[in-house]
Amino acid sequence: MIPEENFGSTENRMQSASVALEELLVTAQKQDCLTVGIYESAKLLNVDPDSVVLCVLAADDEDDVALQIHFTLLQSFCCDSGITILRVSGVHRLHQILGALDPNSNQEECGDLHCMLVTNPQADHCRLQEVGMYCQESRRLDQWVPELVLQEQ
Repeated sequence: MIPEENFGSTENRMQSASVALEELLVTAQKQDCLTVGIYESAKLLNVDPDSVVLCVLAADDEDDVALQIHFTLLQSFCCDSGITILRVSGVHRLHQILGALDPNSNQEECGDLHCMLVTNPQADHCRLQEVGMYCQESRRLDQWVPELVLQEQ
């Protein structure tokens, strides 16, 4: 059984990492350091994997076999290349935060948010470090691919 204090700290850690991830993705999008989409991400990983600092895989439906195969291939490549991987659920929330920069965009225009790569952000390194620390701590707890749940707001 997990002690109450550990559960609370885990919840706080996940909440803090979720906020950091949201802020990092918005900043990366503004700086044009965010690649969105499975196909676009695969192309970037093939051409310039050294520029990628974080791979975010987002899915709410674990039953989508084709998507899970894509994720497995991307995870393998990222793992071999030393790229931090983070799985998230809350695709609708991603559309909210990344589509909010352009009020005229709809979900289709935001692109395929199932895979996003963050490349060399110029600013807000503290948020990247915070997300990286969460991933590192999660791996220490035997969670090979760290996971976060993004909350609707």
